[in-house]
Amino acid sequence: MEIIASHGVVLLALACAFGLFMAWGIGANDVANAMGTSVGAGALTLKQAILVAAIFEFLGAYLAGGEVTSTIRKGIVDPSLLADTPELLVYGMLASLLAAATWLAIASMRGWPVSTTHSIVGAIVGFAAVGISVDAVAWGKVGAIAASWVVSPLLSGTIAFLLFMSVKHFILDHEDTFARARKYVPVYMWLVGFMISMVTLLKGLKHIGVEVDLGMDSKFANAMVLSIFTGAAVALMGAFLLRRIKSDSGDINSAANVERVFGILMIFTACAMAFAHGSNDVANAVGPLAAVVSTIQSGGQVVAKSGLPWWVLGVGALGIVVGLGTYGWRVIQTIGRKITELTPSRGFAAELAAATTVVLASATGLPISTTHTLVGAVLGVGLARGVEALHLPTIGAIVTSWVVTLPAGATLSVIFFFILRAAFGG
Repeated sequence: MEIIASHGVVLLALACAFGLFMAWGIGANDVANAMGTSVGAGALTLKQAILVAAIFEFLGAYLAGGEVTSTIRKGIVDPSLLADTPELLVYGMLASLLAAATWLAIASMRGWPVSTTHSIVGAIVGFAAVGISVDAVAWGKVGAIAASWVVSPLLSGTIAFLLFMSVKHFILDHEDTFARARKYVPVYMWLVGFMISMVTLLKGLKHIGVEVDLGMDSKFANAMVLSIFTGAAVALMGAFLLRRIKSDSGDINSAANVERVFGILMIFTACAMAFAHGSNDVANAVGPLAAVVSTIQSGGQVVAKSGLPWWVLGVGALGIVVGLGTYGWRVIQTIGRKITELTPSRGFAAELAAATTVVLASATGLPISTTHTLVGAVLGVGLARGVEALHLPTIGAIVTSWVVTLPAGATLSVIFFFILRAAFGG
């Protein structure tokens, strides 16, 4: 208590700086995932992707980032264990933010798409296991998070593979591509409308108390009913617009025109994913920051959940946008151009598969990583053309960075934790 009273202002300033650094890392690494496929497929230029992602990530992070967040992400550590030593919680959260942000900076500079959630979880596990005790860590939850290394890419990759193969079978592998597109693209438009609505309702708006109550048994069922009608409206609108295109307009049967249609669908899917990502993953930066702010402002009281002042969400939202604008292009290039060659139809299949995986995870409680989900989806559409279509050295580097993320975050966190404790006492 005395340490917090004596050094509260300095610790609060460090928390803001480290929180901003962490949010920058999220923007530089994770945000690029939502836009990488759009850039790689040519649906958006790099500048357009950064602008679109900045807008929707900021709106998601600031408007839907939540009023209350868990002080320790994913329930890895019980906050009550630190009730008598609140300064250790403060040191641990500061060390975790700095460690995760440092690893994200390293990964972003190398162009590696890594999981920000795994980075912060690894950091928290590190400080808790060494700074408190090994028994303080909920190892079962850590194991479930680690399982997402396999679950996320496998599930999304399978869905992406099947989606793209269906596009090839029904549309692309025929001479009358545009005539068949008029027939089948509305089905994909329904899928886009349905998944965008589901992602927005289940992920993008869950923090601000927006709930759909249609009398169903669960939030998921309510969202599904509304999303079915949303998808139908999108499909009808798309079918109407496709019918208005005259069949005598030159190269109307060319695959290029069909690809442009999928390019437009990609933009809508990417915007929804960016909004949902901003609303959810901003917690990786502001959760530990909120824990420090709450503990210091209460004079040392440790709580499981803490309120989020508006400026805390502002720090997170601003950091995400700055990170995307400065270093996001490196990971965007890796996702969009270095794993496999993307076209709008392939990129569309990957983005829709990623959104579908997020929805399935929300329904079943599967532990997934958005980063691993999208990379897996890109791998899936690449495999649809054969293993030779994949750039295996890039994939090897990405998988290695995934395996290293948890121990790297943990090691850095332990180092920073002991530096802080030596500097401030306790």
